[in-house]
Amino acid sequence: MHFKAMIVAAGIAAASAGPALAADISGAGATFPYPIYAKWADAYKKETGAGLNYQSIGSGGGIKQIQARTVTFGATDAPLKGADLDKDGLIQFPMVMGGIVLVANLEGIAPGQLVLDGPTVAKIYLGEIKSWDDAAIVKLNPGLKLPSQAIVPVRRSDGSGTTFVFTDYLGKVSKDWDDKVGSATAVEWPVGIGAKGNEGVANNVMQTKGAIGYVEYAYAKQNKLTHARLVNKAGKVVEPSTPSFQAAAASADWKSKPGFGIDLNNQAGDTVWPITSPTFILLPKQPKDPAAAAEALKFFDWAYRKGDTMAADLDYIPMPEAVVKMVEESWTQVVDPAGKPVWTAAAK
Repeated sequence: MHFKAMIVAAGIAAASAGPALAADISGAGATFPYPIYAKWADAYKKETGAGLNYQSIGSGGGIKQIQARTVTFGATDAPLKGADLDKDGLIQFPMVMGGIVLVANLEGIAPGQLVLDGPTVAKIYLGEIKSWDDAAIVKLNPGLKLPSQAIVPVRRSDGSGTTFVFTDYLGKVSKDWDDKVGSATAVEWPVGIGAKGNEGVANNVMQTKGAIGYVEYAYAKQNKLTHARLVNKAGKVVEPSTPSFQAAAASADWKSKPGFGIDLNNQAGDTVWPITSPTFILLPKQPKDPAAAAEALKFFDWAYRKGDTMAADLDYIPMPEAVVKMVEESWTQVVDPAGKPVWTAAAK
């Protein structure tokens, strides 16, 4: 299945009689969680009659729309810092976790056969490693027949939380990358072809011989792309998988950063996938439409309670129960004009 940036579902279903209609829920932002938000929205509408409009436009767009209060919630893979949350009057919380993987278009090479490490990937995106039979790649892949073919790096052209996570990882494993490029939702790429969204990168890699790109794992798996295994911080070659993503989050201190904005990249541990990240929701503490904010929180609560299997089916990692408890406690900061929380646990 090819995921396209689009609006998920329709608005709230109307009933001809009964209680006052629920407010419409609108959201915009990260493409990384789009597949699971789409699946949740469909299931939620069938169960409750309430719909969700979610525009998969990239984290940068989602942040701008929630800052402008043109949507009920924003979605970002790059967490905002505490000072920015305070400035914009927002709360932030994680919904699911996922891994970012490198995918390539190499004839005759099956998913998981290719092995890469962080410094080599950084050199590819710095434009220093230009061919698939470069000595650095050959050394990591003894016995694998690598073509004498130009590497075509594909990267995001839009403001992207996936880019933030990927470039943050590269900065942790390569001083050159950190010094020359750094990490952000948008950077000055030394080389490569730009594409919009995880969808655009996935499609470009599929259509371009010799291409390499970075995408959220769900997109790699759904599109049956050839992913690489990676050498992690412990020096072990690991496969992207639910256990390797969970290993990255296992010992994380979720309360160490405002808005739960922790960094799971390049964690220690033999089984850890080195590019792992939560994806976040942004909500105003004093929403313009308190009823819509309440409906959004009801939806997120439902997703935490009933959406784990759907998330796992699409290769996302559900949030640990202890984290969900902390998140829902933080929702009391979202209040109506009278200062009353718009959502309470009793409203479940």
